[in-house]
Amino acid sequence: MKQFISKINTRMGFFFLLVFLFWLKTLLAYFADFSLGVSGIFQWFIMLINPLAITFLLFGIALYAKKAKIFYPLILLIDIGNTVLLYLNVIYYREFSDFMTINTMLGYSKVDQGLSGSSLALTEPHDLLFWLDIVIILVLMLMRKIKFDQNPLPKRLGFQVTSLSVLLFGFNLMFAEIDRPQLITRTFDRTYIVKYLGIDAFTVYDGAKTEQTSKMRSSATKSELKSVEKYVHGHYAKSNKKYYGIAKGKNVIVIHLESFQQFLIDDKVEGQTVTPFLNKIYHSKSTYAFSNFFHQVGQGKTSDAENMLETGTFGLPEGSLFAQLGTNQTFQAAPAILNQEQGYTSAVFHGNVASFWNRNNVYKNMGYQYFFSASYYDTSGDKSTGYGLKDKLLFKDSIKYLQYLQQPFYAKYITVSNHFPFDLDKEDSSFKVPNTGNSSVNNYFKTANYLDQSVKEFFTFLKKSGLYDNSVIILYGDHYGISNSDNKDLAKTFSQDSSHFKSYGSDPVDNWTDWDNTQLQRVPFMIHIPGVKNGGIQKQYGGEIDVLPTLLHLLGINSKKYMQFGTDLFSSQHDQVVAFRNQNYITPNYTSISGTVYDNNTGQVVTPTGSLKKQIAKDQKKVNKQLGMSDSLNEKNLLRFYTPKGFKAVNSQLYNYANGLNKELAVQKKLGLKSTSMYSNNRDRSLEDLYKTDAPEASHSKSKNNRIQITNPDSNSGN
Repeated sequence: MKQFISKINTRMGFFFLLVFLFWLKTLLAYFADFSLGVSGIFQWFIMLINPLAITFLLFGIALYAKKAKIFYPLILLIDIGNTVLLYLNVIYYREFSDFMTINTMLGYSKVDQGLSGSSLALTEPHDLLFWLDIVIILVLMLMRKIKFDQNPLPKRLGFQVTSLSVLLFGFNLMFAEIDRPQLITRTFDRTYIVKYLGIDAFTVYDGAKTEQTSKMRSSATKSELKSVEKYVHGHYAKSNKKYYGIAKGKNVIVIHLESFQQFLIDDKVEGQTVTPFLNKIYHSKSTYAFSNFFHQVGQGKTSDAENMLETGTFGLPEGSLFAQLGTNQTFQAAPAILNQEQGYTSAVFHGNVASFWNRNNVYKNMGYQYFFSASYYDTSGDKSTGYGLKDKLLFKDSIKYLQYLQQPFYAKYITVSNHFPFDLDKEDSSFKVPNTGNSSVNNYFKTANYLDQSVKEFFTFLKKSGLYDNSVIILYGDHYGISNSDNKDLAKTFSQDSSHFKSYGSDPVDNWTDWDNTQLQRVPFMIHIPGVKNGGIQKQYGGEIDVLPTLLHLLGINSKKYMQFGTDLFSSQHDQVVAFRNQNYITPNYTSISGTVYDNNTGQVVTPTGSLKKQIAKDQKKVNKQLGMSDSLNEKNLLRFYTPKGFKAVNSQLYNYANGLNKELAVQKKLGLKSTSMYSNNRDRSLEDLYKTDAPEASHSKSKNNRIQITNPDSNSGN
């Protein structure tokens, strides 16, 4: 022990100690938290050595410091900083099954509201090991068990360590390229970069790509739009005459079912039906319900889903388009299209702060006229979760503002109660949860049931108020709620409703595969049109990118002149190759995941040959092109060079989300007898009393405590 202490009391000994400990922490993350898909001795070898090169390089910076009082604080700061980066990736991966990009880090301020609660729920007991070494070293230094070595290091030592690091990284990269050719140039996916080169190398690589994108955006020219325009027009699917215009002139109400997955529909746990009301809507003959509809979000999650539904373009390959580019982005989105084509008023109702996902800026660029965010509601006390106003209260309290919207309107409700970590106060639900050993999975059913009740109460109001008959109501799940890392725990519930999950086999927990993960990426998509009698469950494959052209055609608006990358789900020309943001994809017949192909009938891996091999190559090329064209449009902001005939570019300066109610009233007063609001149609009487809820918080008095920090960048008040 004395010999060990004497060695770490030298600068080089201390340096090697920190490098060794950080290497161990990185391996802890690799084995305990990340799913890197390592196979074979060679890949294991690469993974074991990949943290060393960059760790030596970064920690070696301190070796250039001549004085001990600079060396020790500097190397400890590097160690702490690198540990923070590693641990943030661990937390992020547990929730998103992905790694933090530079765009994600830069956009953190746009999504940090409420994340502290989620982060706490994502912690594990072994997390202590990421920080224990730093604490012990600091204590030993304070106790002077570890002493500062005042002896100067050889002048060239720092340079020698740097050179060794670069050489080691060169060997690491060479080994990686042997096992995975064109790793850097083709960027198969972020997991590969981490598996072969490590977290630090991935962060540097991603930073370089981000800078490249920034330069590409600033230097983009109008001529670059031509290839995108050619692709979009060539990919367009003609509308189905049977459905074109069947919802023309109707109000459009979009209900965003937070983190809601398709498997919840018709599911039962502990003898209870999880979503009885949504099941009824799903099976209604007034509903076109899509059973093979997939979310296609990337790191932007909810914001990616919104972007696809509003604009018909994909989110970014890394980070959130809303958070990173949304402030200055040119959109041709649903609110502006519907307003200019058919005179729609537009509004968003959301119980979180306006700045979350940078919505206060993005919505203006999209042409949304009103945004009733958290500042418009009483979110105090137990009325909110960490992500905003509870759903039952959001629907109820929104009527104060909904009733003054001029019809026809396009209104979006963004719910939050079914958000990870799926917490609800005891008074909100008596739903019995399963016992899987995973609290997030258990509680997911409870919050989904609560969301179901919330939607039922809102539908009851729509019918009482008369709004129901003149509206088309769209319900969709934005993305998964249960992440891939928790799916095996979810599978423990399948035996409670075995017929519902028969496609996953008799023993899914022990035989779980990436194919199973992909099947769970289905989310509900329902178009409910009161009065329609020929609805039913639609089997065609599609995704969120297909929603906008489908909706526009139902409203009697041709989508052909707009830059949209999906196709009308009802069209005979609809493209059933569903691209995921990571370039994986699914079709009615097979699923392709990182080059591995699964037969959808059996869920088993197949080795493509002959015509199937050619078809898979063709579909992969199609997916890559679709994503690539969308990325080119968004990353370069090419829509600034394109204005469809008859469309007027949105002027964001015209919109301000303060005093929304006063603005509605001003419009109503100006229109006088021509006002088409619900309030005017009800002989200038409020409809708020028609709304009934069993939410216990509805009767609670306003308190000084609040689970969210209320801000509205456009105002300090919400009238």
